Amino acid sequence: MRIRSQTLAIAVVGTISVGFTINLIASVLMFGSLPHDGIMVVAMVAFFVPHYLHIRAALRGQAFRGFPVALLVQAVATYAPSLAFGGMWYFWIAPMVPILMGSVLLRLRFAVALPIVACAMAVHAWVFTTVPPGGSLSSGFYFAITVFVTGFVIYAVTRLVVVTRELERARADLAEAAVLKERLRISRDLHDGLGHSLSAIALKGDLARRLVERDPAVAAGELEELVRVARDAAQDVRQVARGFREMSLSQEVDRGVALLAASGVRCHVNLADVEVPKVVGETLAWGVREGITNVVRHSRATTCSITTSLRGRAVRLEVVNDGRIEGDGGPAPVSGRSGGGGGLAGLRERAEQVGGSVVAERVGDSGFRLVMEIPVPDASSLGTAAGPGTSELSQPEVTG
Repeated sequence: MRIRSQTLAIAVVGTISVGFTINLIASVLMFGSLPHDGIMVVAMVAFFVPHYLHIRAALRGQAFRGFPVALLVQAVATYAPSLAFGGMWYFWIAPMVPILMGSVLLRLRFAVALPIVACAMAVHAWVFTTVPPGGSLSSGFYFAITVFVTGFVIYAVTRLVVVTRELERARADLAEAAVLKERLRISRDLHDGLGHSLSAIALKGDLARRLVERDPAVAAGELEELVRVARDAAQDVRQVARGFREMSLSQEVDRGVALLAASGVRCHVNLADVEVPKVVGETLAWGVREGITNVVRHSRATTCSITTSLRGRAVRLEVVNDGRIEGDGGPAPVSGRSGGGGGLAGLRERAEQVGGSVVAERVGDSGFRLVMEIPVPDASSLGTAAGPGTSELSQPEVTG
């Protein structure tokens, strides 16, 4: 059986309260008179009702406000009855002050509570060292330490409940955020990956249908290519499900050139002869995929260019076509975070994860340009030989 932290805290505080006062109650009942018994009952009610309110509020994580009236009542109930008990004063003071310090630590800010605890320890040490009966140095030291330890135990177990509850809430929030992040990742990867593949399948299927009677051999080749693209799409789905997608800029450019050529779009490729970290290359590859997908699915372009260049400490990718992207939302350029479809939104998220940016805007009357800039952490490594964890960006110019 699992014990809840709040139940454990209440049990600890209750044990301290009962354990510390049971000797007091027994002593007053045995050696005191009937008025002493009445004073004890009234004083305990006046002490433990505020004590319960402080513990309850602390366990609920409620902030204390205003003047500490309840704490003042508890302090009076701690010290005032000792004046009426005569020679039994130490039976009352010894257990009640340590419990009071727990309320002081819970109710007041540490800057105020710690000096009060220190004063209570000093008074306890002096009283139980010098005042008879039984005054001694060892008694003074013992009761001073009791004030400190008891007060902080009450404070610690109560705060432990609050901290545990906050941690549980934080863990639930993190789990929910992780689930949402994973859903967004799957949605983004399916859109970016399958959108491109399905566009290629539809295009090649339409091309094969038109060629099947006029040129069966070419149509058969297109159908074989369609099957290959479909298999790649199935592999993409498996990779998305496993959370692993590895992209290569050069391979993505090759696929994009082939897809554009099949669509009747002339493609000009000019990739800078530089090498960047793998994560940067993969992000640029996603940019190429999104740009080509938009050209094939949403434009009437006849030419397209794919260019990478080094701009200071950043690598710049430009995908430009001469056919306006249909449905881009009016004459204003689509840039920054505003505008754009789900694909551009996902691409911006990928770029922002590596400190980059994406701008999509019109060029002239009918053109469209997608620009992505990704900073390179170590610009001095650009242009060196490829090594582990790098992605090669160099490729000769291609005209399709």
